[in-house]
Amino acid sequence: MRLVLDNAAEFKKAIDAVSVLIDEAELIVSKDGLRLKATDPSQISMIDFRMPKEAFSEYKIEAETKIGLDLDYLSQVLNRCKAGEKLIIELNEKDSRLNVEFKGSSTRNFSVPLIDISSSDLPTPKVEFDAVIKVNAGLIQDGLKDSSLVSTHVTLGVTSKNFFIKAGSSKGETVNEITKEDKNLKELNAKKECYAMFPLDYMQDMMKAATSDTLIELSLKSNAPVKINYSIGKAEIQYFLAPRIESS
Repeated sequence: MRLVLDNAAEFKKAIDAVSVLIDEAELIVSKDGLRLKATDPSQISMIDFRMPKEAFSEYKIEAETKIGLDLDYLSQVLNRCKAGEKLIIELNEKDSRLNVEFKGSSTRNFSVPLIDISSSDLPTPKVEFDAVIKVNAGLIQDGLKDSSLVSTHVTLGVTSKNFFIKAGSSKGETVNEITKEDKNLKELNAKKECYAMFPLDYMQDMMKAATSDTLIELSLKSNAPVKINYSIGKAEIQYFLAPRIESS
């Protein structure tokens, strides 16, 4: 197996989007590209990561391969890449290691041990969403920062006219409303009004790899998991996060 990516930093950002929630996981290298699906240790969130072979300038595999990785360590290794460097990944099956090479003005090599992970296929949550919003990440990130001043949970909601992020506690309340007129709200399709509450720290983690102008597709239904989609280069990131159900 030999994979070459002309922009090492792009792959680093994609892996960061996964490792922020998942410590260890199995990366599947197939004829179509890379994919990874896993839940976090608490099992309230799930990530579905895909990177097509077209993202690579060289993509050679002999057969579909499953690679168990400590994603936190791999992320630390990828953090050593420099702007403009090329990334070369090769599998050393004999020594059960992943060879990671950065190629720029100099060549640097790292050897990442593989780990044994027994994983089963995870079903994607089946939710009939009532609303889909496409919005620049910066607006969501600002709303989450505002909410962190007053609570550890945040409510996301949609009406026919706006998308809102709000939070409240004994410290007070904050509401961030984004109307259809806002140029950063690219799309708002709502069958009906809906809202749900989520853990704020998970939401912030899911948005960490996005830049302020990254287009986020957010799918909502009252008291159901939220689905968050965005791209990092040619990699596709999809998160699901379970809601906090308030007792009546």
